[in-house]
Amino acid sequence: MLMGSVCTRGCRFCAVTSGHPKGYLDPLEPWKVAQVVSEWGLDYIVLTSVARDDLPDGGAEHFAKTIRAIKQKTPRTLVEVLIPDFRGDINALKRVVDAHPDVIDHNIETVERLTPRVRDRRASYRQSLAVLENVKKLDPTRYTKSSIMVGLGETDEEVVQTMRDLRAVGVDILTIGQYLRPSPRHLEVVEYVHPDKFAQWKEIGEALGFRYVASGPLVRSSYRAGEFFVKSLLRESVEG
Repeated sequence: MLMGSVCTRGCRFCAVTSGHPKGYLDPLEPWKVAQVVSEWGLDYIVLTSVARDDLPDGGAEHFAKTIRAIKQKTPRTLVEVLIPDFRGDINALKRVVDAHPDVIDHNIETVERLTPRVRDRRASYRQSLAVLENVKKLDPTRYTKSSIMVGLGETDEEVVQTMRDLRAVGVDILTIGQYLRPSPRHLEVVEYVHPDKFAQWKEIGEALGFRYVASGPLVRSSYRAGEFFVKSLLRESVEG
């Protein structure tokens, strides 16, 4: 996780500390991350961050510097980035896209009806869709990915509609997992969804045209089975 542990937003499902980082960034962090990736011999890395609304570009350039540092240090390492929405700033998003990560991930999190209750007021369902759509507009060759939490009170129809909305903006990879309450001050779990339902959503997602769907109670956005698939997909693209 880049750019510290203090998030400028306060989503009601997330246990990350909310506050004001006051614009602080470690300028050496991109190099440090690249060095660790090299020393550990990692062939796949997922970079994410807190939301940094205190920064003019939301931290986009810091993401870009880290991606470039990794690619320079270990060119064969595949880089996936799980990014915030950068307040919908397409120029900030372009900085990340132009650094050429292999996968760009932005989570829709929940269905449209529940978004105001689940996410920070500065996040919106349509803005998240726009982020994913704009990645494809900026670079149609980039793989995009998103994630849905279930068990928050959504209906089956709303989950499927969210899947359709993600496909409509070209999302390639989808993960669906069970929401688990981090603490008593966070949103309560409305339902523990049966594994059979996750299997049904996987089938629906594949029928809708996602390149890969990981769907299960313990599936999270950075899901290892998905990582194996993405590595295979990207290697095939390079070799082909």
